[in-house]
Amino acid sequence: MKAIQLTEKKQPVQLIDAPMPTAGPGDVLIKVDAAALNHRDVFVQQGMYPGIKLPAILGSDGAGVVVAVGEGVDTAWRGQAVIINPGLNWGDNPRFYGPDFRILGMPDNGTFAEYVVVNKNYIHHKPAHLSFEQAAALPLAGLTAWRALMTRAALHTSGTPEKVLITGIGGGAALFALQFAVAAGAEVWVTSGSEEKLARAKALGATGGINYRDADWAKTLITEADGGRVGNPARGYFDVIIDSAGGPGFAKLIDLAAPGGRIAFFGGTTGTITDIIPPKVFFKQLSIFGTTMGTEHEFAAMLSFVDTHKIVPVLDEVFPLFDIEQAMKKMDGGKQFGKIVLKING
Repeated sequence: MKAIQLTEKKQPVQLIDAPMPTAGPGDVLIKVDAAALNHRDVFVQQGMYPGIKLPAILGSDGAGVVVAVGEGVDTAWRGQAVIINPGLNWGDNPRFYGPDFRILGMPDNGTFAEYVVVNKNYIHHKPAHLSFEQAAALPLAGLTAWRALMTRAALHTSGTPEKVLITGIGGGAALFALQFAVAAGAEVWVTSGSEEKLARAKALGATGGINYRDADWAKTLITEADGGRVGNPARGYFDVIIDSAGGPGFAKLIDLAAPGGRIAFFGGTTGTITDIIPPKVFFKQLSIFGTTMGTEHEFAAMLSFVDTHKIVPVLDEVFPLFDIEQAMKKMDGGKQFGKIVLKING
């Protein structure tokens, strides 16, 4: 079978002929129709990810059709269109993954291949309203956004709508957070360094947005977001903030948070968080959560929500498998709006 393998750090990935995998006990063999890229793939290639073990077939996200099942697996799965949960062996503690947790696509061979083997516990029926390319875009980023927004920040989905801020709109997880929050009835605002991305976010349901390259963008955002809810003493502030940048700008999120607000973050693309003034946190009774990936239960809940609300992942571009290096470079450049997908079979 054709597959994309990384043999050495800081080297291009290679299109290889790999042995056909077989489904062992409890496993299924999936013919991968489409797979999606994540920053994780680029970080592994660049040697910037912990516990790298090479060679490995990369790729965490994928959707396809089950073509064979191993011992102990219901044969009814054969021929079923499925989506893969890439978070393997989270463990019994929902608050933190256990020592056996790993993510598909290194060290386990991943979805950048014509076929992949996974345990039956990590496959789900593909939502019927999604194409294979759309479904492949969902797993890792969707799960990360779901846990950040719904579990860690505990967005209220009933009663008075909460006001949500999502920073750096354009990446996969940020866009899923936007789509989930809008579907849940929240009032959503976004930030970006691109006016085009702000406009596209509004088309997806964001109430408004601000360019973080502007001087005093945080003050401007508070002014623009003011005038929302009767009886709220801080109408221009945000109940929930979802961030993936970290860095010095994180301190402004403390100012933007409403009293009792929750901030969940899952990235650090702009570096170390600095200049936070502690009284601003404790006098406002803020909660700040670090988060990443999610449990098997959260994946199932996220998938059910997507199915119920007919959410469609935003795709930036679909590349053929052989053009993987170009896709990796685009991911590394960070200019995309939505998920970058590989078409593998079909």
